Parts: sequence; structure tokens; C-alpha cells
Amino acid sequence: MSKKHYFFCGIGGSGMLSLAMILKSQGHEVAGSDRSLDQGRTGQKFAFLKEQGIALHPQDGTGLRDAQQILVASAAVEDSVPDVRAANTLGLTRLTRAELLAELFNAAPHSIGVAGTSGKSTTTGMIGWILHHAGKEPTIVNGAVMKNFVTDANPFASAAAGDRSLFVSEVDESDGSIAQYTPHLAVINNIALDHKPMDELRTLFKGFADRAATAVLNKDNVETAVLIKMLPEGKVLTYSLEDEAADFYAANLHPFPQGISFDVISNSEGAQAHVELQVPGVHNVSNALAAIAAAYASHVDLRHAAAALNAFTGIKRRLEWVGTARDVTVIDDFAHNPDKIAASLATLHAFPGRLLVMFQPHGFGPLRLMKDQFIDCFAQGLSGRDVLIMPEPVYFGGTVERTVGSTDIAAGVEKHGRIAIALEDRAACGEKLLDLAKPGDRIVIMGARDDTLSQFALELLERLG
Repeated sequence: MSKKHYFFCGIGGSGMLSLAMILKSQGHEVAGSDRSLDQGRTGQKFAFLKEQGIALHPQDGTGLRDAQQILVASAAVEDSVPDVRAANTLGLTRLTRAELLAELFNAAPHSIGVAGTSGKSTTTGMIGWILHHAGKEPTIVNGAVMKNFVTDANPFASAAAGDRSLFVSEVDESDGSIAQYTPHLAVINNIALDHKPMDELRTLFKGFADRAATAVLNKDNVETAVLIKMLPEGKVLTYSLEDEAADFYAANLHPFPQGISFDVISNSEGAQAHVELQVPGVHNVSNALAAIAAAYASHVDLRHAAAALNAFTGIKRRLEWVGTARDVTVIDDFAHNPDKIAASLATLHAFPGRLLVMFQPHGFGPLRLMKDQFIDCFAQGLSGRDVLIMPEPVYFGGTVERTVGSTDIAAGVEKHGRIAIALEDRAACGEKLLDLAKPGDRIVIMGARDDTLSQFALELLERLG
């Protein structure tokens, strides 16, 4: 293997960081820049990267000086960004994160790609943990921190460096890059409107499944159920919470505040096992079934998969309990599209307590595309006592169309008889949450693509106490 020199523009993003760590573990030289570093945000993460021997530079182009460097940047990064200008001047090779990940992924003889509108990070973490627990030491690339792999030396474990021939990765359809992956095993949790029109999504997911030797598909999702019928029968493994004829079926679900137990019936193996999952929600039972099916296709039997899931501790910012003070619980959650928000609200409403939800949208584009779906998911998912509070979407620079904002969503939710408030910024939302909070309430911080939300949740808990 020839040593290469990669420079990551936006190295602090969870997806970029995971790839940077994998490449560093393989002996490549890795450096990078990040707007958050320049702005003085999330300092702990950048201190960790420096400790790994990764050189960090201002995002002003000064880190790109060697004609052999390879620039890794999101496809959304504009040509006006100084790092991109410097790379273009030098004539450097430029790869998107997806192109680099696909290159590593497609080189693995046994590659497991996890796709779907919701649940990708959790399912990827579950599959990776099951394989690790079975002694297979996979390489794992995730879009979020996997708690089971966190150590004092690696607090930002969104990746695990292991056997390059066994590669587990979350793959993304939002930018169309799913078309670049050729998986040995394709896992598709669900298909729903998110970043692209449905016709385009159907084509992307169908192609992903077609290119795989085996596809693991959810019988309970309308779109994936249609996809099952379009593929050769011997190519598909199915899972379901509703159809006992599925290859993997869950029964006897019993939720508890921070988890859910269930029985798994494997019609493929003629076996049954009990799982005590330490992450809450019926949606996580579905994720677990997908992981069990993927493990079966990777030669891990149900008994070993169930034992591993009993020890699965979850993914950061997925309905993560931050703490309780003065009988008010603070929860940190990554939910950011209508399906994820609906699943989180349904899980939370399985237990008593008013919800004070602060939802920070991760961009103006998603609000414009899914305005009606956002309004519907909150109108249907909130109870009459709950309160929704929204700042304007997170914005860290760049050009964006701002035709739909948080005020529009809040007004739409209010028309359905729910309590919804749009405020100017997050600080104002925090003050409102603290003012409203009463014993028995649960404050839920929702949003994506902003690492400071976790710190915000922790600060609210400290102020409550």
C-alpha cells in the first residue's frame, strides 16, 4: 500500500472524522481544517485529533502546499472556500467524502452497506458491534459516535479500524452518493421523503439493492415492501414486526423507560432468542432485526447476535438521556426529519410526562422541501400539553435560499391546535424552556449537524440543577 497524504476540509464533521481516523490507522498522512475550529467551537474534538497526530490548519488554504495532497471535501463545499481555491491552484486531486468512502468500501470482499431514510447510524452500530462481539473485528464507518467503541483514548468513536476485508458502513442517499457503492450485503431500513423526490429515491435504493449479492429489507415499510417484490426471491432476507412469515420477526415487545425487550423468531434458522435492548423505542426493535439479519448473512447465528444486542449501549444523540434535575429530565436527540421526529415522539409518549421540545432545523433547504411533512409530524406527534419551541435553522456560512423558516413551521403546527413557538435564536429558546419547565416534564433537544446541541442540553441540565 502506498502512503498518501489526505487533507480534509471540514475534518470535524462526524462523517469526515471517521474516515480521517480510518486512513490514519492505515498509515496514511492526514491533515485538515474546519470552520468550527476557526470559530472556537467543539475544542475537545480538535484536541483529540491533534493527539492522534493529525495536523490542523485554519480554513484559509494555507494547509495545502504539497502537489501530492488529496483534498477531501463535501460535494456541498463551494469553490469560493479558500481550501478549495488553493487545491484548484495547485491542481490537486479532489475527492468528496462519499467518493473516498466508496473507494475503501468497494475494495472489501465482504462489504455491508446500511441505507434508508431513518435508522442508518443505529443499525450500522448494531451490526458492527455484533460482528465485533463475535470476534470478527470489522472496519466500521458511521455517521455518529458508537458508545460501545468509546474509550478514554477514543471519545469520538464514529469509526472502528479493523479487518479491511470486512467493512460495515452507513451510506447516504441524500446527495445521491449511494449510487457509488457496490455492497456485498445491502441493508435498507426504510424509504421515505427526506432530501430528494420519491421517484429519485426509489431509483437510487433499487440500484443499491440490485448491485448487492444479498439484500436485507423491511417488510413493514411500504416502499421497501414494494422493492422486495422486484428482486429475486433467493436474494432477499426480510424482517418485520408485523408479518410472522418474514425471515426475522419480533414478538412480545415490552418497552421500559430506557429500553425495550422482545423475542426474535428466525425462520431462516428455525431458532428463537430473547433480547433486552438498552435503547428505547419500537423503531429500534426494527433496527435490531435488520442487524440480526445482516449478522446471519455474515455467518453469525441468532444466539450470538442476541447476546451482543443485550450489551449494545447505543449511539450518541439518539434519545440520549442527559440527566434529571429537580424532577425535569433532559434528553438529547438527533431526530431531524419527519420520520425520525415521529418515531422519537412516539417512543417518548409511551411514558408519562409533558414534552418541551426544542427542534433546531439543520437547514433552510429541508424546511422548504418538507414544510407540510414537518407540520404534520409535530401536529400528530405532540399532545395538547406538549410545547414545541424552534429557533431559526442552523447556519454556519454559505449561500442558501431562506423562503421557509421556523416561523412558518410553528404557525402551521399552531393551526392544528398544538402549542408551537418560534424564537430568534437558541439562547432565547433555552430561556423559554427553563421558564416553562415543571417537575415531571421532559426537555428534548432535537436537531442534526451541530455538535454544540449536546453541550446546550448539558448546560440546560446544569442550570436546572
